[in-house]
Amino acid sequence: MLKVQEIRELIKLVDQSSIDEFSYEVEGSKIKMKKKSAGQQVIVEPARVVTETPAPIQPVQTAPAAPVVQVDEQKQTSKEENVQETNLHKITSPMVGTFYQSPSPDADVYVKPGSKVSKDSIVCIVEAMKLFNEIEAEVNGEIVEILVKDGQLVEYGQPLFLVKPE
Repeated sequence: MLKVQEIRELIKLVDQSSIDEFSYEVEGSKIKMKKKSAGQQVIVEPARVVTETPAPIQPVQTAPAAPVVQVDEQKQTSKEENVQETNLHKITSPMVGTFYQSPSPDADVYVKPGSKVSKDSIVCIVEAMKLFNEIEAEVNGEIVEILVKDGQLVEYGQPLFLVKPE
């Protein structure tokens, strides 16, 4: 069975490619992805087990389709418009992974709104495939807003922080 992170990577690769439909079978599981204009649909169905004794043919019932994952583009667009209007710098995720505000659950957060940062200041960690990647601020300035919650899954290029440059 594929791990969730492997499925996420497959979704990312299909999304970035020019193919419209993708099907993959491994270890008794089947994954089928189809692109739509508003998002992607991922369906994971259990594989059918073939028995050696012939049985009468009956209709096969499949598992209900997984919900279509869609990003609310209107909300994202309005936040991006606000960024452009106020000349704030966006710190974006360089990869697909899990966002963490602190180096460990019992440690203080790296930054919070109002924190001053420099170009090489670590602002968060994005964990991808068991690797913890430290994300730097990229600019000198002040953190205005944190756009994601601790432990939230983030996509490649997703804005994480808004920074008022100095």
